[in-house]
Amino acid sequence: MMQMLTDKIALVTGASRGIGYHIAKGLAAEGAHVIALARTVGGLEELDDEIKSAGGSATLVPLDLTDMAGIDRLGGAINERWGRLDVLVANAGLLGVLAPIGHIEAKTFDKTMTVNVNATWRLIRTVDPLLRKSLAGRAIVMSSGAAHSAKAFWSLYAASKAACEAMVRSWANETMNLPLRVNSVNPGATRTAMRAQAMPGEDPKTLPTAREVAAKIVPLAFPNVVETGKLFDVRENRFLDYRDPA
Repeated sequence: MMQMLTDKIALVTGASRGIGYHIAKGLAAEGAHVIALARTVGGLEELDDEIKSAGGSATLVPLDLTDMAGIDRLGGAINERWGRLDVLVANAGLLGVLAPIGHIEAKTFDKTMTVNVNATWRLIRTVDPLLRKSLAGRAIVMSSGAAHSAKAFWSLYAASKAACEAMVRSWANETMNLPLRVNSVNPGATRTAMRAQAMPGEDPKTLPTAREVAAKIVPLAFPNVVETGKLFDVRENRFLDYRDPA
């Protein structure tokens, strides 16, 4: 079977578990060399074993996304070794806390925004020049339905994901005349540890698995994707247009 990402270089954050883990496996199965980034070394090593056993290849990057200097160095390291980046999947993120907005502790707010927003911007900044060197650069930034629903008690997570979507839309507008395609993804409710943390009383068997969700996201990295600056809804399995401002 033809692989869609042969000889491509793909960076996936939050690759040690959940959706990121299975996206990394899926990209490797399509022929990409995967740069797998996460805090958890054990999860990365397990991912590496699975990718290699399937005939793929990976480079492991144990890195905490609160390490901004480390993110900055990452772009230089990728450039030195490969000279370009073909795929970015910015998947890592924190839920923070579900609480009334006035009850959120400052340290929790700051850490969640640091990982979900600041680190995403820092990551974009360090790999943007590398993605521009690709003949078919693809950037996928994970969002959430919370960015639009803004439900009670979800203010922190919702605000962080709304900020990421705004950055992605602006980035897409800046690069629309290049081969680079930039999109956000709403994975929807998924059987992950984060979902269990947010909804402890929910039956996980009623939700799609991380593997099933990842299988719908991986094709967004393919060279035949033409959409940019849009939101891909996994449940609907299609791109959604943002409403133009009045």
